[in-house]
Amino acid sequence: MRCPFCAFDDTQVKDSRPTEDSTSIRRRRQCSSCGARFTTFERVQLREVTVVKSGDRREAFERAKLEQSISLACRKRDVAPERIDQLVSGIQRQVETAGEAEIASQRIGEMVMDGLRQLDSVAYIRFASVYRDFSEARDFEEFASTVQEAAANERG
Repeated sequence: MRCPFCAFDDTQVKDSRPTEDSTSIRRRRQCSSCGARFTTFERVQLREVTVVKSGDRREAFERAKLEQSISLACRKRDVAPERIDQLVSGIQRQVETAGEAEIASQRIGEMVMDGLRQLDSVAYIRFASVYRDFSEARDFEEFASTVQEAAANERG
């Protein structure tokens, strides 16, 4: 592992333990050259998956992009980072275990929508506004009313 401070190629693992949700390994490392310490996380990647985007563009599935879009939807909301990480890990697991080499970006978007609906209604509406390309305030109103109706039906 390359040192992020001096770019030296030789670092030593000083401590290693599973994360709280056991989806990754947290490692404390020390650079042999400059002595700096840093943390890395190691996750299992089951397979390489290609995301098929609109216009038949293809790109490799990237966990970081998924995490960024969910974090952006949850920005300034009372959603713990651990919950976001669990959602991202769950979606990544679904994508990698589906058994397909390619997955449509729309399918990933639906997985995110399902997860955010259960996590935080405001984050769900924020993500939907971008994902479904809301163009007018009326689009927000209509979608928000369906979210409220669904929540009322779930409660009682």
